[in-house]
Amino acid sequence: MKNEQNSENTSQELVSGRIICETGTLFEVRGEDEVHRVAVGRSLLNEVRPAVGDWVTLDENNERIVAVEPRKSEIVRQAAGNRTKPQTIAANVDVVFVVTSMNQEFNESRLERYLTMIWNAGATPVVVLNKSDLAEDPQDFVDRAELAALGCPVVPVNALEDGGLEALRAVMEPDKTYLLVGSSGVGKSTITNALVGESLQETAGIREDDDEGRHTTTNRRLIELPGGIGSLIDTPGMRELQLWDAEDGLSETFADIEELAETCKFRDCQHESEPGCAVRRAIEEGDLDLRRFSNYLKLQRELEFHDKKRDVAATRAEHRKFARVVKEAKAAKDGKVY
Repeated sequence: MKNEQNSENTSQELVSGRIICETGTLFEVRGEDEVHRVAVGRSLLNEVRPAVGDWVTLDENNERIVAVEPRKSEIVRQAAGNRTKPQTIAANVDVVFVVTSMNQEFNESRLERYLTMIWNAGATPVVVLNKSDLAEDPQDFVDRAELAALGCPVVPVNALEDGGLEALRAVMEPDKTYLLVGSSGVGKSTITNALVGESLQETAGIREDDDEGRHTTTNRRLIELPGGIGSLIDTPGMRELQLWDAEDGLSETFADIEELAETCKFRDCQHESEPGCAVRRAIEEGDLDLRRFSNYLKLQRELEFHDKKRDVAATRAEHRKFARVVKEAKAAKDGKVY
């Protein structure tokens, strides 16, 4: 994996590789022969922040990332907190396993939120229902997940049992990159260890009083799976998942609702009290779950709100840029160095 960079006087061979881990400001990049621990070049950092899964090029000293290859998929959420900026969770992912437990942790609305993010990223979601041993009626969880996931594969497993992941392995293909996402304590690290065949990731049990999990994975890491079944990225549990620019993913996740809306009597139907509303009729007749429709509206409003926040942030940035240009021009006219 070498790239040649030609200049006027020199021709240098630069090492290329894939980011396998991010720890603060440093990244581990797996090259052809070894793993390099590197930083990011300042000029590159102003353009794009590398992420686990990225294919990158290093400088001649193998100390800094100088280029990031175009991504075929990008799992993005809005950064946690009040900042209006995106955060890339992982790049170049083919399939995302959304892991949830068959207990109090299971939540259809949160599942739909994950699916919206994944479809928008250009990856394929698979719902993994872990801890089937905790459920009195595992099929009930499968049925509820299938209604929320709208045609996505739903795979029930028990990662603690020998052979408990055979159904998951059956949907995996060689040379693919897989990503595990989900809340803390749902068993992502246990699944990782079972697929790898050794305890690479620390695990911990859930709290008995509320089925909430404990953080064990602290950073994202790409792991090569044995048997040629691809690569796996485990991630820390997400306590907050705000969507970022995910209108296409919303349409994919709630395709049933948007198809119904196309058959409403009025093109601008708000699905409230208008006559001939196909969406309301489907809810009344039991063909559409009111919870699902309410969550669709909630995510739609959330995306519209974030769009407005981004517009405001972009306008303020343009104003600051213009003010700086004016200030520099005035300084130049007065013969000052700015």
